[in-house]
Amino acid sequence: MKTRESGMPDEGLWESFFQPERTLRLLGLSENCRTAVEFGCGYGTFTIPAARIVSGVVFAIDIEPEMVRATAARATAAGLSNVRVCQRDFVAEGTGLPDASVDYAMLLNILHAERPESLLAEARRVLTPGGTLGIMHWNYDPSTPRGPSMDIRSRPEQLRTWAESAGFVTACDQPIDLPPYHYGWVMRRPR
Repeated sequence: MKTRESGMPDEGLWESFFQPERTLRLLGLSENCRTAVEFGCGYGTFTIPAARIVSGVVFAIDIEPEMVRATAARATAAGLSNVRVCQRDFVAEGTGLPDASVDYAMLLNILHAERPESLLAEARRVLTPGGTLGIMHWNYDPSTPRGPSMDIRSRPEQLRTWAESAGFVTACDQPIDLPPYHYGWVMRRPR
């Protein structure tokens, strides 16, 4: 099941919205992480920097075959052998990863899905106890040049509430500002 308003803009425009490595580090990804999973890898904008940071494997999952191909091609071009791409409907079927198998999960620009709670539950399931969840979403601001419509765009407090309801503990008191158009949360799966 595709997430609502999941159409991707062209790659150049998409990439202009982010500082991927800086964002990932602000969202708690570090060299101490062995494995990571990205729900909805898109062009690999965050997958490739994540693969350069972690000491093990990054699982990159997307429903769109062209996004899976794009991410795989970028990983190959970057000489990265630690990226595992998978075409899968993770909204309907989950990630297919074993319980407690990754140290870090990325839910980046995806929690406007029809069932955000199920994505958060799947992230919690696959995270190791003490594992980290990095969440990024579009600011609740209609002037952003892209992003889901305001009627399905979550406010930071809503994302925090959903994550805490899914069993996560907030690792920061306030949302993290991720200019120019995003905010984020760092969450932990309790030990």
